[in-house]
Amino acid sequence: MKRWYLYPFSLGYRTVTGLRNTCYDLGIFKSTKFQTPVINVGNLSVGGSGKSPMVMYLAKSLSKQYRTGVLSRGYGRMSKGYAVTNYESNYKTVGDEAMQLFERFKNRFVIAVSEKRVLGAQKVIEDMDLDVLILDDALQHRAIKAGLNILMTDFNDPYFKDYLLPAGDLRESRAGSRRADIIMVSKCPDELTDETKQYYISRIRPERGQKVFFSSIGYDENVYGREKILPDNNLNYYDILLITGIANPKPLLNHLAKFSQRVKHLKFRDHHNFTDGDIKNIVAEYKKLGEYKLILTTEKDFVRLKTFDYLRDLVYYWPINVVIDKKEEFNQEIMNFVNKR
Repeated sequence: MKRWYLYPFSLGYRTVTGLRNTCYDLGIFKSTKFQTPVINVGNLSVGGSGKSPMVMYLAKSLSKQYRTGVLSRGYGRMSKGYAVTNYESNYKTVGDEAMQLFERFKNRFVIAVSEKRVLGAQKVIEDMDLDVLILDDALQHRAIKAGLNILMTDFNDPYFKDYLLPAGDLRESRAGSRRADIIMVSKCPDELTDETKQYYISRIRPERGQKVFFSSIGYDENVYGREKILPDNNLNYYDILLITGIANPKPLLNHLAKFSQRVKHLKFRDHHNFTDGDIKNIVAEYKKLGEYKLILTTEKDFVRLKTFDYLRDLVYYWPINVVIDKKEEFNQEIMNFVNKR
């Protein structure tokens, strides 16, 4: 158990979340269902399970055939209400995850934010005439009844080994996995044996009709600056200051270690809003490095760091994508759902 001394508080948390879920299951609390196909990508734990790359993957794939939209809460933004991301948006108005999507894909699909998910879903579906909507991190937001629920769980920290808050990192009990149609074990090692897969499936114990898939993180072969591109195998020539404001930077650290051992890591909390003081500290650490040096960060953190004038031309980001085992079978599950609706 991660924080065993807090287990008594987890019992109270279990009672509250369990009662809430029961009220939704019995129809005491209203859950809105849409005629437009709605796919929800969520998890049981707090942060770091690979939801964002999966949302990217789905939106990119579906937008080839359908008018596709993504709706998120817009966590960390300094505004409220419903908004559609456009060229005038920034991370302060729509949040870093929405801006990350827009920076990569521009207007290939619709990206909207709203802390009131039902209202936001209604508005973006009607206003943008969507064929399919993807909800980012709404498994616990049961006021919307998605047609397809995808549950993400980290290979290195799966929900079946975790505990409820505050003793562990689960937002609701493991029983919440029963609402999932697909369970995606994310961030798997590149060499994943059939024996390991079977072990995870045996621990997950999928319900009838549930499908279990496995995926890993695929890093781009280049890192990108505002105007420059650097091949990853050139990172060996640099002293690197790594800046992360994500829930779990370990996969990035492990991948970076394959290219360079001269790394200084400054870790900030997930969705951290960098202050002038943070930037002064970053600059000070950067100046301590050798003659050949650069600042490296995640794609999500880049949308914030690049807004500071001094860092604009110094910082690079490393894009990631999800690599799905049995990709064709997974894609077919998604297409079957959308076409059926």
